[in-house]
Amino acid sequence: MSDDVYAYLSLNQVFKDHVRRQNRLAWSFSGLMVAVYFVFILVLAFRPEVLGRPLFPDSVITVGIPVGIAIILFAFLLTGIYVYIVNRHYDPVKLLLIEEAVNEI
Repeated sequence: MSDDVYAYLSLNQVFKDHVRRQNRLAWSFSGLMVAVYFVFILVLAFRPEVLGRPLFPDSVITVGIPVGIAIILFAFLLTGIYVYIVNRHYDPVKLLLIEEAVNEI
């Protein structure tokens, strides 16, 4: 894109609002992931016996292993949901606004 298109989009309030909403979604998902991980670390720091308990009697696998795997899978899930939402709702509108900017210039 040319500098003129960037200048046009930087002045376009609809585009700026659209980008602001997308950034809010991204930061919300990031905050959610940080919160989940932070709770995991707090439990690990202050109540390690909770995560160190065997998963079932005579098991060498502790509760912490599936919890850690669940956190990793949750991160993948959040990423997938974010990509789906952005590809489905945000990117088409953004492309239309960029196309409008190109046609205006």
